[in-house]
Amino acid sequence: MPDLHAKPAIAPGYRFQWEPVQECHVLLYPEGMVQLNDTAAAILGFCDGQRSVIGVIADLENAYEAEGLREDVVSFLHEALERGWIRYV
Repeated sequence: MPDLHAKPAIAPGYRFQWEPVQECHVLLYPEGMVQLNDTAAAILGFCDGQRSVIGVIADLENAYEAEGLREDVVSFLHEALERGWIRYV
């Protein structure tokens, strides 16, 4: 489990953006592109290196009027870190 006060950010070499041709958010990197589902895009959209993990969770819960997202967000961030999509600053 990551430190909930750590600040996730998109990893160097990746760019998070909307891709009109794909009609979804993607992570672009020199070797290719990762198409993201809506949930992954929502979480990564808040990974700006300014918000802590707790802040990302709170902002997602507020934006989507949802509760209890902590476990899912932490699980996704763990996977994103393992894949090299994010880092903690």
